[in-house]
Formats: sequence, structure tokens, C-alpha cells
Amino acid sequence: MKNQCGWIALADNSPVRARLNGAEKADWLVIGGGITGLSAAHTLAHMHPQARIVVVDRQSAAQGASARNSGFVVAHEHPADNELLGHAGFADYETDTAIGQAASNEVRERIMRHDIDCEFRDDGYFFAVNDPDKLSHVEAKLATLSAVGAQAQFLQGAALQHKLGTSHYQAAIWCGNGNALLQPAKYVKGLLDALPASITLYEHTAISSLEHLGQGRVRANCAGGSIEAGQVLVCLNAFIPRAGIEHSGTFAMELSASLTRPMTDAEFSAIGNVEPWGVLSTRPLGATVRLTPDRRVMIRNTAEYRAHDLSLADLQHRQRHHLRGLQRRFPWFSADDIQFTWTGHLSASRSGQPYFAKVEEGIFAVAGCNGSGVARGTLWGRLLAEFASGASSPLLSSVMARAQPGWLPPKPLLDIGAMLRMRVEALRARTEI
Repeated sequence: MKNQCGWIALADNSPVRARLNGAEKADWLVIGGGITGLSAAHTLAHMHPQARIVVVDRQSAAQGASARNSGFVVAHEHPADNELLGHAGFADYETDTAIGQAASNEVRERIMRHDIDCEFRDDGYFFAVNDPDKLSHVEAKLATLSAVGAQAQFLQGAALQHKLGTSHYQAAIWCGNGNALLQPAKYVKGLLDALPASITLYEHTAISSLEHLGQGRVRANCAGGSIEAGQVLVCLNAFIPRAGIEHSGTFAMELSASLTRPMTDAEFSAIGNVEPWGVLSTRPLGATVRLTPDRRVMIRNTAEYRAHDLSLADLQHRQRHHLRGLQRRFPWFSADDIQFTWTGHLSASRSGQPYFAKVEEGIFAVAGCNGSGVARGTLWGRLLAEFASGASSPLLSSVMARAQPGWLPPKPLLDIGAMLRMRVEALRARTEI
């Protein structure tokens, strides 16, 4: 087997860009060619039409973590018990939801502006469980979601099976009016292909260090040369330490997923010819599952705190875990029906909030999408560009006020604590995998 992202494989290729070779100068340098970096570049080009803007990516742009997620456009999160209407945490949940709705709208605006064909479906998605006890306080959650502008409906039993085509899930809250689904590789590729001609993009260009030159200039060094810029935006999310930013309060999580072949006509008819859907678990390590418009099933039911990438042998073991999850939902699938299996990374924080900051003079950074990278990444890119340009807005102020990722213990205490926490969460989610 090989580590191949199904989303990327099913998206058309973009033209190959050259790697940096030699010394260059720019007004703005964006490090990272994923959703956040490309969104930032678009915003900079709009705000500073005469500026020289350079984007660099250490691999092929639009093919990193941004293309490898599950494609959920998150506006309304599943509320925790302490965030329910009438509880102390509701005010923060309300603020976060307003930010999430703005992020979701930002995705819609980008899709419309650049005419991106990314299988966007504005139909909401489900918070669904196999064990009904893992979906508690249903009425309070419906009231909470309604209070922040979401549409929400509780389904169970036959009504839920009619929607999903599987009897695995016993209870769910469908949540719409902001929550949506898309094909992530096609979305980020659309952002890439729509970059203005005035923006220079270098691929396979890994920045190894940033150094101040004085007079408000920063030099980014790489194996092939360097770029001297007036302002640098670091949009690396899980890989922010690669730019020398070690104390962001965020850490990387490695996830793996599989995507099946399309269902046959007979298989699709057997599940009721249902509409495409997405399911998020109410447990942190529960499975994320999608039925795509072309009748494929995607499942992500592993998440790990790891310092190193999975080997192919490790990935094959994870694929067997994916298969068990698939067969709980659609028993006829076999190992031969899995066409793609891949890994990806997300940037997490202890509080669930991002790192969004002016690191030092001329250097700005954001990290910590916490599993909501499609929408948050799109918004973070725009807001980081505005922040670095000296602009202000109530939305930017709200994001910065919430940008408190929380303290992390030093290694190896962080490694030990994170791995223990993951084991506990895996046990709690065992019925939802």
C-alpha cells in the first residue's frame, strides 16, 4: 500500500511551480501554501495591489494538511455540557459560534468569488452516536444551538437510518444553517489556481530560519537561497515550529483516513439512495464519516499524538482499523474496497483556541485550527493579513481576545500527558469507532 490522499487523487493537478533558487526580495512573504496561507495571499493582493507578494511551500502547494482533512465547514460546534444555554460557558460558546459563522461565510464567499467547483453542499451535517448515552442533554443542546442561530433537529431509530442508510447510528442531532461539506483538495486547489498573477509562488521550498536584518526587514533562509521581506506571515499550523516558533501553545496531532470505491447501483439502492452526508462523533476520538456525492465512504477513526510520521506498516495497521469501522456501518465492504488511505496533521491547543499573534517585529503567525481548518483556516488567513497590515475590525478583535491556546507543560511531560489523555479518550470513544 502507499500513503495516498483520496481527495488529492480525485482532484485535477495544478501547474507545477518552481522552487526558490537564489536571493529574492519581497514586500510580503507568506510561509505555507495551504488554506490559511493562500487565503492570506489573496487578502494581501487585494489590500496591497502594488506590493510584491511571495508564497512558499515546502512541498506541492495545496496538497498538505489542508487537502487531507475531512471537508467539514464548521460554523456550529457540538456544545459541551458547560456551554449549554444558561450555563457559565454559554457566553464564550456564543462568541466562538459567531466567529465560526463568519468563518463559514468566508468559505462561501471564496467559493463564489473564485468559482471553485469543490462539491460544496450547504446541507448541514450530523452529530451522531451508536451509544445513545453519548448524546446527552438533547433538549438543552437543541435550545443552545437555536439560541446561536443554528438549525437543529434530533433524530433516532428508523428516522435516522432513513437519512444515513445505516443502522449503526442510534441517535443524532442534525445541525445546519452554517455547517456544510466540501471536497477539501478541490477547495484548496481552487484557492491556489485563483491566485493573482502578481503573486509569486515557490514550491518545494522549505524555510529553515528567519533572521532580522534591521530597518524592518526579515530574511527567510532555505536550502536554495533566501527571501528578504518587509513582513512575514507564518501559516504553517501544525508545523509552526519549522519557522522557529516554539512556544505557540499548540501541538500536532496525526490522523489517518481511508476512502472506498464508489458504491454500486445495487449497494446504493440497498441503503435507500440517500443524500450525501457527514457525521461527527460527540467524542473527541470517535469516527468522522462521510458519504460523498460520488457514493464513496470516507472514515477517519484514528487520531494520535505523535512526534514522527506513520510508517507504511503503521498505516496498514490503521487501515485495518478503518475497515472495522466501515464494516460496522456498511458490512459488505472488504479491504479490497478501500482505494485510498492517507495521513494528515491538525494543529491543536489545550483550550481549543488558536495562537494568533505578532511574534516579533515583522513576523505574524497563526496556528491551532483544532479540527476546523477549512473554515477557520480561511478566516484566519484573511484576518492575519489584515492584522499585519494594521487594519482593525470587531471580528479581528473578537478573534484575538479568544486566542488563548493555553499553557503546555515542557517535554517530556507534554508527551507523557498527551499520550495518556489519548488512551483515555480512545476508551471512552470505543463504541463510536
